[in-house]
Amino acid sequence: MSLSRLVHLCLAAILGISIAARVSAQSSSSKHTKESSSTGTTAIDDGAVSNGVYRNKALGLAYKIPGGWVLRTEEMNSPDQAKDEEKPATQGAQRNTGDQHVLLAAFSRPPEARGEDVNSSILIAAESVGAYPGLKDAAQYFGPLTEVAKAQGFAVDEEPYEYSVGAKKMVRGDFHKDVGTRVMRQSTLAFLSHGYAVSITIIGGTDDEVEELIDGISFGGK
Repeated sequence: MSLSRLVHLCLAAILGISIAARVSAQSSSSKHTKESSSTGTTAIDDGAVSNGVYRNKALGLAYKIPGGWVLRTEEMNSPDQAKDEEKPATQGAQRNTGDQHVLLAAFSRPPEARGEDVNSSILIAAESVGAYPGLKDAAQYFGPLTEVAKAQGFAVDEEPYEYSVGAKKMVRGDFHKDVGTRVMRQSTLAFLSHGYAVSITIIGGTDDEVEELIDGISFGGK
């Protein structure tokens, strides 16, 4: 399933896992922003980063990126990297539909740079609801997402619950994973918009850090 790629993109880069298989996804910014009659999606743009803030007008979404963080959005979406660059694999995927796209990928340090602490990150992605027949609300999206998280060794802290950022209502799920002497904490917030399931995944080393990073999310075009 294509959702597994979202988790692998983030986790593999953070943990520095060596994965031999390469992403063969054919999605691109131009394909993503075109209307798809087969899935019923309407165009949403990729958004842009300016003065340390990511903004996506179509989604009414903004995210204040912490100072000093590195962006890896283009690398996450590109299938054409140098041969000696490790790319995370699409595990469990049966097809490449081009219906899923990373809008923002930012890390506290370059993913390839190893460190003693958890490499905190944010990953914002959009995936066509057409990839999940019968998907009606964001809560249902956490079914396959939770399966993938568990397969990667994450434990569920709490079942998905309604969560609001300002007036925007979303669904949130919290997970954790022991990584040696460290604990990796992940929170994913999801909502449906323009025929896409939009997920915002935050990873940090402590609950307080995750909450602080979530505070960088805002809606309403501000």
